Amino acid sequence: MSSALTKPVSLVRDLIHQKSGPLTRELIQQPGGFGLGNIPASARPDRTTMMVCGFCSTGCGLNIHLKDRQAIGLTPAKNSPVNLGMACPKGWEALEVLKAKDRATMPLTRCAGSGELRRTEWHIALNEFCDRFKSIQQEHGNDSVAFISTGQIVNEEMAFLGALAKFGMGMIHGDGNTRQCMATAATAYKQSFGFDAPPFTYQDFEESDVLVFVGANPCIAHPIMWERVMRNQNNPEIVVIDPRKTETAMQSTQHLALAPKSDLTLFYGLARLLIDKGWIDREFIDAHTTEFDAFAEHVAPFTLERVCSETGISPDAILHLAHTIHEGKKVSFWWTMGVNQSYEGTRLAQSLINLSLMTGNIGRPGTGANSITGQCNAMGSRMFSNTTGLFAGRNFENEQDRKDVAEILGINVESIPQQNSLAYNEIIDGIESGKIRGLWVIATNPAHSWINQNRLKELREKLDFLVVQDMYSTTETAQIADLVLPAAAWGEKEGTFINSERRIGLVKKVSAAPGQALSDFFIFRLIAEYWGCGEMFENWGSPADVFEILKKLTAGRPNDITGITDYHMIDEAGGIQWPLKAGEELKDSQRRLFEDGQFYHADGKAKFYFEEPREMPEPPDDDYPFTLLTGRGSASQWHTQTRTSKSAVLRKLYPKTIFAEIHPDDASRLGIRPEDWVEVASRRAAIEVKALVTVAVQPGQIFIPMHYKLTNQLTHDSFDPYSKQPSYKACAVTIRQTRGGSR
Repeated sequence: MSSALTKPVSLVRDLIHQKSGPLTRELIQQPGGFGLGNIPASARPDRTTMMVCGFCSTGCGLNIHLKDRQAIGLTPAKNSPVNLGMACPKGWEALEVLKAKDRATMPLTRCAGSGELRRTEWHIALNEFCDRFKSIQQEHGNDSVAFISTGQIVNEEMAFLGALAKFGMGMIHGDGNTRQCMATAATAYKQSFGFDAPPFTYQDFEESDVLVFVGANPCIAHPIMWERVMRNQNNPEIVVIDPRKTETAMQSTQHLALAPKSDLTLFYGLARLLIDKGWIDREFIDAHTTEFDAFAEHVAPFTLERVCSETGISPDAILHLAHTIHEGKKVSFWWTMGVNQSYEGTRLAQSLINLSLMTGNIGRPGTGANSITGQCNAMGSRMFSNTTGLFAGRNFENEQDRKDVAEILGINVESIPQQNSLAYNEIIDGIESGKIRGLWVIATNPAHSWINQNRLKELREKLDFLVVQDMYSTTETAQIADLVLPAAAWGEKEGTFINSERRIGLVKKVSAAPGQALSDFFIFRLIAEYWGCGEMFENWGSPADVFEILKKLTAGRPNDITGITDYHMIDEAGGIQWPLKAGEELKDSQRRLFEDGQFYHADGKAKFYFEEPREMPEPPDDDYPFTLLTGRGSASQWHTQTRTSKSAVLRKLYPKTIFAEIHPDDASRLGIRPEDWVEVASRRAAIEVKALVTVAVQPGQIFIPMHYKLTNQLTHDSFDPYSKQPSYKACAVTIRQTRGGSR
């Protein structure tokens, strides 16, 4: 064996032997009495340690119960400033999904003869990874390979991947599946505030006297956030703006069931009403914003008559909402995927930001224009993934930004790409055109989750090499890969997440990964060695080492975290919101941005953005007369069910069979009875589902949960022009009965 390979081969052996490093060393000793009643002593924990949950962006604290340093159970952490002792079904089952029988435990490579995925050794897999990607780059150029990252891995791994792929391997293109959920909010904040900066803290749920939820269903999508709303002692007005009568809408004091994708018209009309009646904060506007007069001129044509006609909302309901906002002392606006996943999502998010700014509802308790994140670490991806933006909110095209990063990392500035990456949808287009020939997918499942799913599967044949790095070997994407790298999961590694309120929380290793699975961090370390760029990352020895690098990358920036000393400080605080600058004392566990009215543009002011509403890309017509809506189905399902489907408890809490909600009037007209099998067809595909007849949807609309693998065969691949986020939420379909239900 050549001396050049001795180090990486030895490293493989060491890491497999260590199983990605030791279990968590610093455990919080619980002094007696776990309150576990008659549980046998052999099953009782001897220690607990708190860590952040790995499902959604809420970032709940979980007390992990350990025996002999191995996780055996959990309870929600009462001292967490996020969840205050509460947990949703997914949180309770967080450890259970690690035990699935289809965990990826060895590298798998596709055999040329049989076409089957077969087990191989790490050394062989890593050589194949490097040889094939290098061969593609040599023949077609560095821009012929790309990676698709995730909001599921820790910050330290995201940063390592982004630096390895772009600085070490020479890749130009890489994006995250955060593009599917949070790109719109990030773009809107950056344009309006000058930086991607969600201003709120979860305490605002409890302090508002008016909460406006747009395209959001926190009752099931973010149940712990909804529990925080339920703790509100101000008898608040809860306004829900959504075409469906969602679980959250059922609990509201005002539900505006508008026509799909008429939101922008509604909010521009609402802005005009507030301006006409003088219900705005002119002093705040003049001191802290720009472009308001141009915005006021823009919304002038949005008369009450026009808004009612285009949205289907009554004049009284719109006037009542305007009055509610005016009377509110602490008004907060909240949105999630119903806004973000839209062909005009950026301007829609900014219409809510504009309402917040013009009424002075920002920077104070109970206020804000507040985007609720989806993935557990989507905020971390926005800050540290180094995909379509350079580390910590910088720009690849900015020479000074590149020099700053090169100096901090101690690398040659020439190794940093001088152009921005293609976005996720552009990478997919690049595969179709033949520009992208090699793809590396990490901890995400695009063969299930990407919009217009069948198109992506067809493009698989245009790739010369597809690598999937995941904790399960059975995902739809892993099953079509050339090479599968087995990765450790949440709870089997260390690092940090950042939740919706900018809180950095700690992930700990409380269980050993199965077989030869390694943490993503150590997989990246091995790839660096095998690729031949290991020296570039000699200071990236552990997640804790990389956290120190991330601190340096944020120094002097809006997301400065140089005041966080180490993981122990995060652990003690139960999570710390950015920013926290060096020398700054952490006085409060709930901190908001813009309390001083200063924003991140050069002039210190926020900016009004606006644009004329556009037509829905695929409205219903005579051939496809229904509008398909998609969204979350239950509090026990998560995304493509890659993890939640592994829990027997969670499976019992959501419908096993894919279903479509249809209004009783439509069902009666089409002869469809409850639980009949029906075909829902778009211009892209036809799928069979069970009918759920309900008034939760309006006539002419159908709703299908996003979690089932068939749903995204129907969706239309249109995108917001600024955020490049897919518009999953509305397209044209038809429906017909195929067979009766089982009775």
